[in-house]
Amino acid sequence: MDKLIELGQDMAKLWSNYYLMYLNGVKNTLILALVATAIGCIIGLVCGILNTIPYSKSDSPLKRFVLKLIRILVRIYVEVFRGTPMVLQAVFIFYGLPYFTDNAMRFNSVWAAAILIVSINTGAYMAESVRGGIISIDPGQTEGAKAIGMTHVQTMLNVILPQALRNIMPQIGNNFIINVKDTSVMFIISFTEFFAFHRYITGVNNMYFPSAAIEMIGYLTMTLVASFLLRWLERKMDGSDNYELVQTDQLTMTAGTYNHPHRGTPFDEHSKEYRDQVSQELRYGRTRGER
Repeated sequence: MDKLIELGQDMAKLWSNYYLMYLNGVKNTLILALVATAIGCIIGLVCGILNTIPYSKSDSPLKRFVLKLIRILVRIYVEVFRGTPMVLQAVFIFYGLPYFTDNAMRFNSVWAAAILIVSINTGAYMAESVRGGIISIDPGQTEGAKAIGMTHVQTMLNVILPQALRNIMPQIGNNFIINVKDTSVMFIISFTEFFAFHRYITGVNNMYFPSAAIEMIGYLTMTLVASFLLRWLERKMDGSDNYELVQTDQLTMTAGTYNHPHRGTPFDEHSKEYRDQVSQELRYGRTRGER
């Protein structure tokens, strides 16, 4: 118990002295994760769509060759960036380009380098997520869209992608949360995010574990808030649980298929409409048109 109290005192001391640096690190981490996830989703969306363009033997040889080549390139990109650690990708991109081009190509902004690295890595994961989301849609919907004369582009934009994006929304949120944590490896290119400030602060005062505890609480808070917001967004995308039909369609009303969420159908003996109708008939009798 004494150790926990001592840990709390050390954390309070670090926070009071360096809270501006911690908050600046949180800000840089969130900005990098948000921007890179958005760009990565666009990259993954393009790759996923290109990877699912259909072709058949009746198509021209040029079209089949181009589509096969695109799929091969997308597959190479996905396997390379999914199969290597982001820290090594950062080293190869940030330090490898100047090395192979004799400093002809180099990053003048560490922000641009960090966004590019995280975006490319995220795009590789999102490419497979988008492909899975597209092929998860019932093929009958694509056939139905073609039957009414829709082109492949129209089918993708109006029928397939809206449903696929909803299906892959949890994966988008998962990638954002991963990016919040994995941006910690960007210290390798001197990007000052949350973990980089932790390394600097511990280098000044040697209080490594109390600072690490602050880091853990900070990362956990960011990921929990992100999870809550993403679940809220998913519920918004799902829409309402039930819909009240308008009462202007006489066919719907007379068929007894209309079901008010609070009153039931007009022909339900438990509904207010039915009870009012029976009461009126008992008092005044039925009209000639109702007999």
